Amino acid sequence: METKIKAVVLAAGKGMRFRPLTNNRPKPLLKTLDKAVLEHNLNQLNRLVDEVILVIGYRGEIIKNTFGFQHRKLKIRYLEQNPPKGTGDAAKLASPFLKDKFLLLNGDDLYSREDIERVLSKFPSILLAETKDQSNFGAIDLRNRLVKGIIEKPKNSDSQLVNTGLYFLPKKILNCKIELSPRGEYEFTDCINSFVKKEKLYYVQAERWCPLSYPWNLFDANEFLLAEAKRSIEGRIEKNCRVKGKIILKEGAVVGNGSHLEGPIYIGRNSVVGSKCRLKGPLSIGTNVILGQGAEVEHSIIGDRSEIDKSVYVADSIIGGDCKLAAGTKIINSRPDKTTIKVNTNGKVIDTNLIKFGCIIGDGARIGGKSSIMPGVVIGKGAIIGFRSTIINNVPDDVIFSDKTQKTIKHL
Repeated sequence: METKIKAVVLAAGKGMRFRPLTNNRPKPLLKTLDKAVLEHNLNQLNRLVDEVILVIGYRGEIIKNTFGFQHRKLKIRYLEQNPPKGTGDAAKLASPFLKDKFLLLNGDDLYSREDIERVLSKFPSILLAETKDQSNFGAIDLRNRLVKGIIEKPKNSDSQLVNTGLYFLPKKILNCKIELSPRGEYEFTDCINSFVKKEKLYYVQAERWCPLSYPWNLFDANEFLLAEAKRSIEGRIEKNCRVKGKIILKEGAVVGNGSHLEGPIYIGRNSVVGSKCRLKGPLSIGTNVILGQGAEVEHSIIGDRSEIDKSVYVADSIIGGDCKLAAGTKIINSRPDKTTIKVNTNGKVIDTNLIKFGCIIGDGARIGGKSSIMPGVVIGKGAIIGFRSTIINNVPDDVIFSDKTQKTIKHL
């Protein structure tokens, strides 16, 4: 295994498709199982590389404050990409600090340690993964088991293998000259396409990789991390509870009398699950969360310090931090015609390809009691929804919302 290798981790993007979840934090700091995506990747790199160069941009100071200049055995150096000009520009910023070989990866996708080790054992190489939908990734032109090119976000491709954004490369690749792409960015894949015209590039096929292209991919991340987590009961489970499957109950957490838990479930530190609750995984509950009596939560991610009152039903949803869902609120997670759920995100309507999908609620939102939220709705950061509301359309950030008119009636 190579030693003294440096890893360049790209963590400068704005994560626009993840709004409102990324209004207050960069995308690599989105959490599940009480762990940021970027923290997971740093943990995988620990002892495999000598130093991590984090290229930061949007709200980069939060990343600095979170990790400092040392994470476990890893030294961390920060480079700021301002303004953001794409992955090619971000990678080139690191060139003065690199030696002959370097590892490059995205900070907002999940990689496994085993795959990183296998990439480091083959030089130069790229990690590829098999997928049925290449439209959000770079499709690969393979010949004689060598990579001969990458086509970004193709409409049609014969290859089922796509680029995961993890590479082990010579420093000289950063000397390539690249031009702005049609979307106004310098793409690192242009460096790859230039390199493979004259040099060999091998590939390793990923065994475990979790890309985060849209908010609902956080469900995949949740399952990815739950699969590798070990059962652990550090908190307290009271009497008459039924517990099935893998449960991770962190220190100070309490599960109330008569609750029913069907794992895999993660419950963070000091969280309280009230009596007679029903929880069904895959499920991640953050720290200091409160679930009221009789609450039902399944296949969801609940952010830190959020409060889900009694008799609330949450399914297939992503709830930010510091939210409050008042008693009797219901999140509807499927359409009567059983068609896939579509979500309006970053100004575009995207098909989730999911038959079951609830809602996305931004940090600090308040939902009035006995409200109903329809499938695919996005509720903005800090929004306030009135009592007995039925929400059928997206709600902007920081507003009081009128159910009767389905319009914003006051900006906070």
